[in-house]
Amino acid sequence: QVQLVESGGGSVQSGGSLRLSCAASRITWSNSCMAWFRQAPGKEREGVATIDMYYSTRYSDSVKGRFTISQDKVKNTLFLQMNSLKPEDTAMYYCAADFGPYNYCAADWWEDYEYKYWGQGTQVTVSS
Repeated sequence: QVQLVESGGGSVQSGGSLRLSCAASRITWSNSCMAWFRQAPGKEREGVATIDMYYSTRYSDSVKGRFTISQDKVKNTLFLQMNSLKPEDTAMYYCAADFGPYNYCAADWWEDYEYKYWGQGTQVTVSS
């Protein structure tokens, strides 16, 4: 069974940076689509960024230019570098993954139903 474990969350002031990690076990990178989601209190879960097996990336408009998703296939780890953080970035951040049947992420990559595997989340709090 695939396991995803997030780390790296914390509290930071507005304008600061954080780097989230997601350690993945029992996966193969064939037909992989990895993503970061977030959920703020009282709000729906939101797709933040996604990366496929060919390292093609996509971002939500709210984080484009500030966040960078990356993956290390040797270390089986997904990353989210978050710069210029804002109070509205405060949320629980989740790592998600799906594998196949295609070698690219779904067109509606921001929808949580496109991902079968999920981590437990790591909290990010940005103060003004």
